[in-house]
Amino acid sequence: MALPLPPGLVPTEVAFLCEMELVTIVPRQRLDSIPLLSGSTPALRPPHRAELPLWLALLLKKQRRANILPPPWLHPDSLKDILHHETNEDPEAFSPPPPPLMRSDGRGGVKPYGQSSAERKPGDMVLSPPFLPSCTQEAPSGYLPYHWLELSETLLAHAADDIPNSPEVRALLRDLQEVRAAKMRGSTVHLEGGDGVLNLRGVGAMELAESRGFVLGVVEGVRKLGASAEAGRREEEEEERANGGGEESDEEMGF
Repeated sequence: MALPLPPGLVPTEVAFLCEMELVTIVPRQRLDSIPLLSGSTPALRPPHRAELPLWLALLLKKQRRANILPPPWLHPDSLKDILHHETNEDPEAFSPPPPPLMRSDGRGGVKPYGQSSAERKPGDMVLSPPFLPSCTQEAPSGYLPYHWLELSETLLAHAADDIPNSPEVRALLRDLQEVRAAKMRGSTVHLEGGDGVLNLRGVGAMELAESRGFVLGVVEGVRKLGASAEAGRREEEEEERANGGGEESDEEMGF
């Protein structure tokens, strides 16, 4: 008998999906275009930059055929600005996500602003949210994308030599993760207050996967407390109704 699956995506599944994120590489060798299910990759011609899925960029990095360029938000100055925003400017809310670089085409796909369907080439890779080009060199700095945590850990594990000041980047990411995890735990106060709404704008995929069990436990506890309070209120109403009905019957009988 198969075991019941947990609700939502587990961290390993989130890390697997993150490998579809586009990153910028600098090839060391020439490589022809490769046809993939999502579209054909660009032909690699050193020293021209190219954008590839993370899994393919890591494979070329392992074979010493390319270097991976970290996105602008992974530099120390950008991480310091984000950490300052998280701790000082808005201690309760998460830092806002990056502005959208693409818009929906109404059929489940996305395209850059100002580009029509006729301008799109047949071999172009078509992405859909949340796999937007937010981890390439053209991504804005000062914003954390949806897959920021798992992508940064993957790059630090397999391409640390391509990241400037990687020890400082590791320390800043650790501080940022601790601050945002504390915010996620503290956000459950709104559930206990009774409104039952969590503001998850700007929360990453791995943060959601790691905090889902804790948040669901809090929701279940609040539900049980509310159910017990409702049951107690109903018992009090029934007792009051029973007492009130007995007094009325005594008065009607003339006692």
